[in-house]
Amino acid sequence: MIYIDPPYNTGNDFVYEDDFKDPLAKYKEVTSQTTKSNPETMGRYHTNWLNMMYPRLRLAANLLRDDGVIFISIDDNEVTNLRRLCDEVFGEENFVAQVVWQKKYAATNDSKGFSTTHDYIVVYQKSSSFNRNLLPRTEEQNKPYKNDDNDGKGLWRSDNLLVKSFSESGVYPIVNPNTKEEFYPPKGSCWRASRDTMKQWLDENRIYFGKDGKGAPQLKRYLNEVQQGRVPVTWWTFEEVGHNDAANKEVQALFGGKAPFDTPKPTTLLAQMLRIGSDKDDIILDFFSGSATTAHAVMQLNAEDGGNRQFIMVQLPEVTDEKSEAFKAGYKNICEIGKERIRRAGAKIKEEFSSRHAKLQNRHAELVSASHGIPKQVRDDGVGVRDDDNGLDLGFKVLKLDSSNLVKWDDTPIGNNDMADLFARMDSMDETIKKDRSDLDVVFEVMLKLGIPLTYSVNETTVGSRKVYSIGDDGLVLICLDKSNGGITPEDITAMCDLTPAKIIAAEEAFKDDIALSNAYYISKDKGIEIELL
Repeated sequence: MIYIDPPYNTGNDFVYEDDFKDPLAKYKEVTSQTTKSNPETMGRYHTNWLNMMYPRLRLAANLLRDDGVIFISIDDNEVTNLRRLCDEVFGEENFVAQVVWQKKYAATNDSKGFSTTHDYIVVYQKSSSFNRNLLPRTEEQNKPYKNDDNDGKGLWRSDNLLVKSFSESGVYPIVNPNTKEEFYPPKGSCWRASRDTMKQWLDENRIYFGKDGKGAPQLKRYLNEVQQGRVPVTWWTFEEVGHNDAANKEVQALFGGKAPFDTPKPTTLLAQMLRIGSDKDDIILDFFSGSATTAHAVMQLNAEDGGNRQFIMVQLPEVTDEKSEAFKAGYKNICEIGKERIRRAGAKIKEEFSSRHAKLQNRHAELVSASHGIPKQVRDDGVGVRDDDNGLDLGFKVLKLDSSNLVKWDDTPIGNNDMADLFARMDSMDETIKKDRSDLDVVFEVMLKLGIPLTYSVNETTVGSRKVYSIGDDGLVLICLDKSNGGITPEDITAMCDLTPAKIIAAEEAFKDDIALSNAYYISKDKGIEIELL
């Protein structure tokens, strides 16, 4: 599932101006500008915004699985153009819904004309393979199901036995077994089942004749036999999914009373989309992540329903205004706000989870004491709770876009005035790895080059006399960049091969000498393990 809350086309703060021919340094310079204007008086007012959105939506469509879905927040300014753009990118036949979200609970009295109290969420599927989920049933829906015969069939409510469509076969007497009184449907109507089905219902005690057993027949409608969820609708009220004010208060509470981000979405809104558009093991992408509301919502929902959803948040490092609360609090760009929010939200979720888990354990103890047995399932206030804290994954990695860490792989164009970069590269020509890069910088680039998911574990360990990075829990790949104390020796390579990795990656400059390098090839070949040099 992809969710994006792109910059609305207000004409201000238009920072997503792309020039893919520019070198990275120029790109960073451009993206740190926060006051690029796109006034309505410009002839390309809508064009500029759509040109920014089009390549991102094309990429989003390519990234989505066949059963994937994208949710896009937007306002009245560009919703029409966005629909046309999505029709072109995803196909008109893959339009799912245009949801109206009630983002405010009151009118703005100083508005000119109408006060806007809503935004839209446009939903497109990748293909017809997408299946939306049902939303959880509400307490109001379940409230009528309060009767229980203690026969193992569960809660039920009474329902009408009549149907509007008339059929002669549905006109027959139902005999009350308690009073032997016969009941016929009113003239012009009929029972909802055939005689045979009605007899079966009577035998199964599915027909209700009132509290005293002497009333007219009614059908017992069991809760576990009705649709276990709600079909999503296109009108989302603030009572159900939250509003802007609630979102601001949510962020204020996380950051100690001062919100460092002006336009967050409520996590309850994101949770609604996640329940509809994702399953428990899916990947959630947000490439306009802002204050990382999506990450917060994913972690919260995982804690509630036992899911293992993973999130990928992408955000340009927009600098914060020097007069803003964010800047005063030490957040120089929006990415720093998002990272801190994930940390704080994770700590809060863990605290709530631990408290809820303790309550659950107490309820277990009470039920076991009362029944002298183990209850099959316990739910806490209608929310699923996991069995232990070990399954709650609140960790995340932060990666930044940069040029290659390896001199021979760096194909970033050099600008006409960027002589410092040229001299820095010339200075590094005798080395494999750039001087200003860390080992982990190289490790993650190698993982990308090999197609290894960045979610794989990276464990620093010692093999032989070398510091080595083991990728994956089973040591899929070993990466050695350690050139200390004379460099890599044949004995070090032998020790690495003994761990039977699929591949060994080593920095050429880290070997003790050419003889050690030649021996490394022979040793790894003899062990049937591939070795690759950086």
